[in-house]
Amino acid sequence: MNHCSLLPFMLGIPLLWPCLTAIENSTTEEVKHPAGPHLRVKRGWMWNQFFVPEEMNKTRHHIGQLRSDLDNGNNSFQYKLLGAGAGTIFVIDERTGDLYAERKLDREERSLYTLRAQVIDTTTGKAVEPESEFVIRVSDINDNEPKFLDEPYEAIVPEMSPEGTLVIQVTASDADDPSSGNNARLLYSLLQGQPYFSIEPTTGVIRISSKMDRELQDEYWVIIQAKDMIGLPGALSGTTSVLIKLSDVNDNKPIFKDSLYRLTVSESAPIGTSIGKIMAYDNDIGENAEMDYSIEDDSETFDVITNNETQEGIIILKKKVDFEHQNYYRVRAKVKNRHVAEHLREYHTEPYTTLIKVQVEDDDEPPVFLFSYYIFEILEGSPLGSSVGTVSATDPDQRQSPIGYSITRSKVFSIDNNGTITTTNNLDREISAWYNLTVTAVEKANAEQMSSVPVYVQVLNINDHAPELSEYYEPYVCENAGSGQVIQTISAVDRDESIEDHHFRFNLSVEEKNSSFTIIDNEETVLAFKKSLSSTSPS
Repeated sequence: MNHCSLLPFMLGIPLLWPCLTAIENSTTEEVKHPAGPHLRVKRGWMWNQFFVPEEMNKTRHHIGQLRSDLDNGNNSFQYKLLGAGAGTIFVIDERTGDLYAERKLDREERSLYTLRAQVIDTTTGKAVEPESEFVIRVSDINDNEPKFLDEPYEAIVPEMSPEGTLVIQVTASDADDPSSGNNARLLYSLLQGQPYFSIEPTTGVIRISSKMDRELQDEYWVIIQAKDMIGLPGALSGTTSVLIKLSDVNDNKPIFKDSLYRLTVSESAPIGTSIGKIMAYDNDIGENAEMDYSIEDDSETFDVITNNETQEGIIILKKKVDFEHQNYYRVRAKVKNRHVAEHLREYHTEPYTTLIKVQVEDDDEPPVFLFSYYIFEILEGSPLGSSVGTVSATDPDQRQSPIGYSITRSKVFSIDNNGTITTTNNLDREISAWYNLTVTAVEKANAEQMSSVPVYVQVLNINDHAPELSEYYEPYVCENAGSGQVIQTISAVDRDESIEDHHFRFNLSVEEKNSSFTIIDNEETVLAFKKSLSSTSPS
């Protein structure tokens, strides 16, 4: 009976004796066989590998047996073990060739040991077989749980993403032998995160399984489990957590905090005055929350600008208001997002609006003249106290305060409480034809409220000046001058004003009627001889 064929069944391991897988060498050697004379037998054994399970709890675990086919059992053969681990990790029974592991082995630390075996005849001290190399492999057991090596996991996905959207892929590793059964075959499952997320069991890909709104919850903690042995009983597991954050999309439009705002503005407020603020809020964040305000009606009187830092709408006075003309305004303002992608238009249909009621406050305003300036006329030479004209100013406020008047620095005119201007000095057009006056109106109830208006007074001409020679003439004539000879041309002027040019008539005075001279009226008047002069006549 061939004992080699029984050994695997006796020991329960795939291969124990090298004789089971011995490969016959192509060479032959002559050896001395204990059973007879010299014979030529086949030689050259090659030891196949042995297997030992890792993590065995026995301190001396039997692996198998090394045995030469020349060993007849007479205890003359001695087996020796050589190589890394011999004598420490592995030992051999020198008499029987049985191999033992002295301590637990960890396949993940070392999965293969290469050793050498030697057989010596103790009677001769010589090797019976040449050294042969064999392998001891550490077989895998499922002693390592899956581990996630890329922790921590964090992912960002847009809110309102559709079902099936990829979020992230997690990957676990198992140190067990992937070629040894299912020890390193993993299955992924979701321990926490339903119903919003799902995971592909074999790939670890996490996907969205339900739409989520960032404004309701902006981040989720998802717990993933990885099991080896494809989840069969006895499988080991490892877990990891994934922080999934929702990024914002512009799915909310701005809404006013209040449906009605009450503001006031003084009628004396200048154009550009900020009279109040309105505020809308948007549940989105960042650029998606940026907004613009606008006035729907009465945009001629009011305007609104957006404060980009606070997202407030600042109401601005665009045109002066007058309490006496209109003391109350109803203005409607609207707000909309500044940046809206085309695929999000469905969330931004009609913009929200709010009502603004603006009350104009009455201010104590200065008097207002009926005209922006006045022009009056008066004849020169009018008697003192003559009326020049009347100016009129009123208090624009509701209380209608009485008005007093005054003229600034004038010695020629005065004004009474009714605004009538009269003369206090003589007027001579030839001295001053125009007077530029400043009339001030003051509220009697509040002297600080005053206003002024320019008044122009023109002094009209009357014919109150006789013609005068335009200069002092001193003509001379020679004694032998002939009759009718022109000796001087004279002209006259009149200081009075005339629409047309002045026309003068010239004649000699009565006393000079019989003199030696005559006057010829020819516009420019000519003085000529009437008759010859004697040598004794004055020239």
